[in-house]
Amino acid sequence: MAVQYFTPEGLERLKKELLKLKTEDRREMARKIGEAREKGDLSENAEYDAAKEAQGLLELKISKLEDALGKARLLDASKMDASKVMILSTVKIKNLKMNKTVKYMIVSEDEANLREGKISVNTPIAQGLLGKRVGDKVAIQVPSGKMEFEVMEISI
Repeated sequence: MAVQYFTPEGLERLKKELLKLKTEDRREMARKIGEAREKGDLSENAEYDAAKEAQGLLELKISKLEDALGKARLLDASKMDASKVMILSTVKIKNLKMNKTVKYMIVSEDEANLREGKISVNTPIAQGLLGKRVGDKVAIQVPSGKMEFEVMEISI
């Protein structure tokens, strides 16, 4: 996994999630395994097998988050160039066909949340907007076809 850039809030959320997984969730998993173990013969205990499998998945998730944190970089908004679209830019774009304006913040994959107006830097729209400036028009290939946008505003 390559370096991922985060907002301060996104990095803090990632740290809190990792802490919860390593403390509360591990304790709960140990409790479930203990309960299943008490139910007798482990060779025919489906509950024990399921708990051990869930434990493996929990440890995998912890490992992935630790890896992501190890490669995480915090972006300093004060050093960013607001004249062109880049990760952590908030960009207002106009769909030229529908004459509709939307605003998105371009964030890392882990921070993406469409309801909050945050799209992943890996999406076709974000990829098509990177490096563009106010007034630029761009045609972006999306799964439903080609969409044309105009960059109306860029902010950090």
